[in-house]
Amino acid sequence: MATSQRGYYDILGVPRNATADDIKKAFRRRAREIHPDLHTGTKKTEMEKKFKELNEAHEVLSDPEKRKKYDQYGSNWEQAEAYEQARQQAGAQAGRGGQAGGFSGDFGDIFETFFGGRTRGASPGFAVDGEDLETDVHLTIRDVLTGVTRRIDLTERVVCKACGGSAIVRGRPCVVCGGTGTQAEKRAIEVRIPAGVQDDTRVRLAGKGQPGINGGKPGDLYLRVHIQAGGVFRQKGSDIQATLPVWPWEAALGAEVMAPTLTEPVKVKIPPGSKADSKLRLKGKGLPTSTGEQGDLFLKLKIVMPITISDEERALYEQLSRARHSDPRAEIIAASRRSTS
Repeated sequence: MATSQRGYYDILGVPRNATADDIKKAFRRRAREIHPDLHTGTKKTEMEKKFKELNEAHEVLSDPEKRKKYDQYGSNWEQAEAYEQARQQAGAQAGRGGQAGGFSGDFGDIFETFFGGRTRGASPGFAVDGEDLETDVHLTIRDVLTGVTRRIDLTERVVCKACGGSAIVRGRPCVVCGGTGTQAEKRAIEVRIPAGVQDDTRVRLAGKGQPGINGGKPGDLYLRVHIQAGGVFRQKGSDIQATLPVWPWEAALGAEVMAPTLTEPVKVKIPPGSKADSKLRLKGKGLPTSTGEQGDLFLKLKIVMPITISDEERALYEQLSRARHSDPRAEIIAASRRSTS
C-alpha cells in the first residue's frame, strides 16, 4: 500500500480529530500544491506518486464508514473488513451444518485466502475541485434594504510563470515562487449581495472560488457579512430601531412630527400623554425577509429638554409647577421602603 510508512492523517496534514470540513479543505489545499499538472520532468513523476497517496487518504477519511474502520485497524483496515466478512460467512456455513473452520494468522493471510490478493482500485484521475474561498464584506443597513453589488479582490495560487510549475530554474529553487511552483495572483470580481442578509452570516456564491484543475469544478466563495453598527438605525433581525427625540409638550399634548426611515422621512403622530421610551411602530418600514415580506421600524421616544429657555417659557413652566400633580417618584420611594423593611 502506498501509505504503509505514512498514515492518512499525516498525508493530509490534519489531526485525528479533524472534522469532515477540515479534511475537505486540507485535501484541496494539498492537491493544489502537489498536482502533477503544475510540475514538469522528474518533479512531475514524484508529484504523481504523492497525488495518488493524497487521493487514497482523502477517499478513506472523507467516507465516515471507511474512516471508522481505518481509525480502528490502521493501514490493515481493508484486510480487517475482509476478515470480518469471511468470519461471518464461515459462521453462517457452520450454522447450516457446514464446517466452520478456524481463522488464525494475520489479516493479510486471511485476505489472500478469501480474496485472492485483490488490492484497492486505481486512484481517481487528476481532476481537482477548486478550493473554497472566504472573505469579509462590510455593509450598511441601507445596503441590506436594497441589496448591493460589490467588487471583491481575491488572491489565488497559480502556476509560477518563472519556472512553469517545476519550482526549479537552472538547477536551483525558483526565487520567484520560493521553490513552491506556484505564486499568488490577485483577481477582482463583482458580486451581487442580496437584500435582507443578516449580520455575521455567510453568503455562498457558487463557483466563484478558486478554479479547478484539469476539469475540476471551481470552488465556492463565501462572504462573511458584517453590518456596520452605530448611526441612526439598529438592526434586529428584519426589524430596525431608531430613537425619536420629542419635546415635553409634544409628548404631553400629542403632535405630528417628521421621523427618519431607511428611504425618505415620514410624518408620524405622537399620541397625547406619551411616555419616555414608549415605541411607535411603522409597519413595513424595516428590512426584507427571506420570504419576501418586510420588517417593521420601531421608533423609541426620547423626551428632551431645550438647552435654553426664554423668559416666557420659564413663566409657563413656573405656572405648570404650581398646578396640582401626583408625585412621579412616589412609586419608587414606596418600593424602596418595602425592600429595606
